[in-house]
Amino acid sequence: MGINEAAARGFELEADAYDRGRPTYPEPAVAWLAGALGIGPGTTVVDLGAGTGKLTRLLAPLGAALTAVEPVAAMRARLVAALPAVRALDGTAESMPLPDGSVDAVTAAQAFHWFDDERALAEIQRVLRPGGRLGLVWNVRDESPGWPAELSAIIETHAGDTPRHRHGRWRDVFAATTLFGPLHQHSFEHVQEGDRSMVLDRVGSISFVAALAPAARQQVLAEVGGLLDRHPELRGRSTFALPYRTDVYWTERRPTVPDQWAVSGPGGRAPRAGGPPR
Repeated sequence: MGINEAAARGFELEADAYDRGRPTYPEPAVAWLAGALGIGPGTTVVDLGAGTGKLTRLLAPLGAALTAVEPVAAMRARLVAALPAVRALDGTAESMPLPDGSVDAVTAAQAFHWFDDERALAEIQRVLRPGGRLGLVWNVRDESPGWPAELSAIIETHAGDTPRHRHGRWRDVFAATTLFGPLHQHSFEHVQEGDRSMVLDRVGSISFVAALAPAARQQVLAEVGGLLDRHPELRGRSTFALPYRTDVYWTERRPTVPDQWAVSGPGGRAPRAGGPPR
């Protein structure tokens, strides 16, 4: 199965803008995720839909054996340039070039809403070891009244039916699946600070904006530039603070009958201990 057309086209065209304009993730959120998934020396982790490596770069210092899986060549090239020591593979959430039961944890940042969720969850379950965990992360723009809401109004005009985290439909598969346990969630405040170019790159790297015809994309960026120039909260500023909420989720792979024998039968491994971070 191929990836979503808007994602494939937009992210291929604007990988550089994505890398410049997208926010990283706050340290407390990454620490919470790492604690929940047990990421550290001696563990094996896959960052799925890794993009240019925004989350991968924060996981790399934790000491795990880290593999990034990313289907868009331009995004993967940026990741490799930033993290030459990390193994980067061409693959999708529905088809990872990895053996069965080979990893302790899978992460997906700004990505799960793009996946063919049932097929992706089955594939993630396949590559995880018994007791392995899946972590999901999203930076969600704050749309409080004022200029953040006006920025969103400019952007949303072009969204169409593009898959979005905010729609919440990605949750449905977790409510129905027998492959994973319940989702656990925690949220963190986050702010991205930068200059005018950062704001324009942030908007220009949104999949459905990046996939617009060049003239239409430039019109969107011109509207954003006009907002920065005229809004009383922003007029005359050289730096801007984009407010976010970072949502972090984790869930644990449920054992199958063969898994249960593998961990508890003669010569088997003990189940991995662990619970929610405290």
